[in-house]
Amino acid sequence: MTAGAALARRIAAVSPAPLPVRRGGRVVAFDGNLLTAIGIDAPVGSRALIGVRRQPAEIIGFVEGRALLLGLAPLGDIAPGAALIADGLSDVIAAGPALLGRVIDGLGRPLDGQGPVRADRTLPAGGCTLGPAQRLSVTEPLETGVRAIDGLLSFGRGQRVGIMAGTGVGKSVLLGQIARWAAADVVIVALIGERGREITDFIERELAGAERTRIVTIAVPASDAPLQRVRGAERAFAIAEGFRGEGRHVLLILDSLSRVIHGARDVALARGEPVGARGYPASAMALIATLAERAGGERASGGAISLIATVLDEGNEGGDPLLDAARGVFDGHVLLSRGLAGRGQFPAIDLVRSASRVMADVCAPEHLAAAARFRRMTALIEDNRDLVLMGAYAPGADAELDAALALAPRLEAYRSQARGERVAAEVARRELADLVPA
Repeated sequence: MTAGAALARRIAAVSPAPLPVRRGGRVVAFDGNLLTAIGIDAPVGSRALIGVRRQPAEIIGFVEGRALLLGLAPLGDIAPGAALIADGLSDVIAAGPALLGRVIDGLGRPLDGQGPVRADRTLPAGGCTLGPAQRLSVTEPLETGVRAIDGLLSFGRGQRVGIMAGTGVGKSVLLGQIARWAAADVVIVALIGERGREITDFIERELAGAERTRIVTIAVPASDAPLQRVRGAERAFAIAEGFRGEGRHVLLILDSLSRVIHGARDVALARGEPVGARGYPASAMALIATLAERAGGERASGGAISLIATVLDEGNEGGDPLLDAARGVFDGHVLLSRGLAGRGQFPAIDLVRSASRVMADVCAPEHLAAAARFRRMTALIEDNRDLVLMGAYAPGADAELDAALALAPRLEAYRSQARGERVAAEVARRELADLVPA
């Protein structure tokens, strides 16, 4: 080997690795929300840093060669011609056991003061939707510790459930009970679009105790940018998929799906998409099914993601397309009633308007028969409540209604549960069988 060749090999051995490509550009328009830049050659979904403060943003589209960007935090102090640097890389999600017990934001940054999250691997934010042949059927019950659910609306492992509720009806308490008591290996709680005070209260009150060590919390308050609501939800699903790939059963609680879709709507409108029903662009509505399809059981690993997502329902007339789309995608829905909450019954579950589509697949026939009889009695009482209160009903006119009215106090007691009272699923089933024998 010649001296020149030997020198060339030594130089190659100590040459530094190539630096990541960073493509720079300039800001040409900014309306307080949407930012337009020239000189950017990076795909949609790439991250960028704006100005001297290096404010984070993401490319959401292109118009006539100009990049459209939205901030991942509220943007400010943007000057004309401000420098912009894009690295061409989309978001990757830190995953693994190091996240257990931690609280992070929609970008994966720690919010609990416990230092950086040192996860053992990363996953793509978009995840991988399971095909029909890759999915496990829902055949095992998911015990929640809530008597009204385990006895009357039994959930299944890998099911997707929507909790339809307005404000002030006990939704947060119910979610906290399920998060603490559900029979799952890992619980991921994504608090998206709520007020900061409510997020703090939920974490400190509902997620306190020994169960906190198996919970991962993603918090995106209402003051954060709309795009971060979407990215926070995607992060929660990606983390859940990482645990599912290890063969674990993951309970993913998304509160709320409505705020995520509202964020996606704002992003789509900024991109110039045409609006559809009630102002929702098509891409925002499609996100409901996209997220829901990422849940479920995985045949290869044996793990599963059970999804419980809340949807805002204030009972407005005319129908909400978001509600209708969620009902069409989910495998069940639980409606929380303002009337029941006003009467002091918690959880305020409206049994007549709630349903679990997989209950017949995970419960024994005698359990199904008892639950059906309980629900029928409840419906009879609710349908005739006004007649009974006015004294217009004469006992003896309907034997089935008479039996239901005689059991009414016990039926209501069965459906009620104190905030800190955990009821085992076996106990809930036994009490149901004793209350309404077949």
